[in-house]
Amino acid sequence: MPHPSTHPAIRRVAIVGAGTIGASWAALFLAHGLEVVVSDPAPDAEPLTRERVRAAWPVLAELGRVAAGANPDALRFEPDLEAALKDADFVQENAPEREDFKTALFARMDAALPAHAIVASSSSGLIMSRLQSGCARPERFVIGHPFNPPHLIPLVEVVGGKQTSEETIERAIAFYRELGKYPIRLNKEVPGHIANRLQAAVWREAIHLAAENVASVADIDAAVSQGPGLRWALFGPHMTFNLGGGAGGLSHFMDHLLGPVQTWWDDMGAPEVTPELRQRLIAGVNAEAGGRSIAELAQARDADLTALLKTLRR
Repeated sequence: MPHPSTHPAIRRVAIVGAGTIGASWAALFLAHGLEVVVSDPAPDAEPLTRERVRAAWPVLAELGRVAAGANPDALRFEPDLEAALKDADFVQENAPEREDFKTALFARMDAALPAHAIVASSSSGLIMSRLQSGCARPERFVIGHPFNPPHLIPLVEVVGGKQTSEETIERAIAFYRELGKYPIRLNKEVPGHIANRLQAAVWREAIHLAAENVASVADIDAAVSQGPGLRWALFGPHMTFNLGGGAGGLSHFMDHLLGPVQTWWDDMGAPEVTPELRQRLIAGVNAEAGGRSIAELAQARDADLTALLKTLRR
């Protein structure tokens, strides 16, 4: 049984790298009454971050995720990285997805942070063992990969590198749980973690179906959103097929349907995204959008996510 942690409670959070992910994290941390400082060198980072935090606030309030006294305007912005990291208990890093950039950034953060601080990276697919390689205290670095937008989607994938301590992993998981997140622990490092690999597998076959002109881009999307996607909001693929097996569960499903599924696997494609196919996919998704802008699509997505989360009470 692990010894109780002697580290102070996490009260001060630094967000390194703003953008949509960083701003979404900022809104979530602020809603839980934490002290939040954001650091990003981009000249327009501060007004954009504040705008995104304010936009997320009504949804967080609707979901009952705003603590008494929490205030979106409490966010502090500090372009200077070392100043932002001073006295931080926890860092959520959202810098560009480049291994060389993050490795150098991690070493710089490591030198500036208090000894007890944890650094969690939002990296969507890089390997922590490589990113922490230049750090004097690599044991406090961990992947904490969210799904966009982090203030709404519960999932966060937690995986340590070869030098990450067990205590760091446990503290990160406990912290995310306190925020209402649903952390899952990866037992080993794999590029892309879990959820992105699953998404990529589905998308690869969706592109193959479009390349083979099996259906339009919009209808291929609908085949997910109006079908299995609704079930996946409740259960993952294993449990879904467990239910598909009836009273006999997954065992019965495998006995009777694994053979046909295997023939589908054998027939699945590995498409080459040629310039022509790329343009066809872009044209197809633009037609599916029906003239709605990215901002309008995101607003509709978040409204429907909010309604779904309220129904599921997550």
